[in-house]
Amino acid sequence: MRNDAENVRVRGSGTQSVYVTLRREILSMALEPGSPLDEVRLSERFRMSRTPIREALLRLAADGLVTTLPNRNTIVATIDFASLPTYFEALTLMYRVTTRGAAQRRNGEIMKTVRRHQKDFAEAVAARDAYAMIEANREFHVAIAELAGNSYYTAFFARLLDEGRRILRLYYSTFDDRLPRQYVDEHEEMIAAIEAGDVERADQLAIAHAAQIVRQIQEYIARDLDRPVAISMS
Repeated sequence: MRNDAENVRVRGSGTQSVYVTLRREILSMALEPGSPLDEVRLSERFRMSRTPIREALLRLAADGLVTTLPNRNTIVATIDFASLPTYFEALTLMYRVTTRGAAQRRNGEIMKTVRRHQKDFAEAVAARDAYAMIEANREFHVAIAELAGNSYYTAFFARLLDEGRRILRLYYSTFDDRLPRQYVDEHEEMIAAIEAGDVERADQLAIAHAAQIVRQIQEYIARDLDRPVAISMS
């Protein structure tokens, strides 16, 4: 028989497994905004008790990815398009702060990581693999943030990028996942500015990169707001 410590460890492992799986499905839009998350069905799916399921849902709620309704049902959090202006403001700031910081603190070893993620991104674009594009894009910018050397900025930027994955997935779908080559080229220009230690150039590129993303997503929303996606305007 398991002792109490073993039971806690096993339950914790189960919670982590459910959390990671559901988080990936929510961020990739495999679970669409507004989708119900029934504890009983999830328990059957993952073949475990409802306790680790409930704990995983609590963690996802803390991440802002699921919502518990007044009737105690849990759903995938809707995309709050009304909050996008403040989201874009924070995103633009973090693009600038991290890219400038990286140019000031050049590090050859970390740049190898940045280039590896850029290679993954370029390959994903060529393969029209939207999920891989979004993942590689996130890792590319997080690596630049790590090069900038402020762990608080890195953590905040990573969360912003995670929150934006669902919006990017919706937007990429309007291209039929054929992302323009300019995204790859912009990353290359940012790498060149960082390696050259050109802080002002890095900042200008970060501003332009963020502005383009904001403009494109705004155009998507204006064009396709009537798509069947659960939207919270409260």
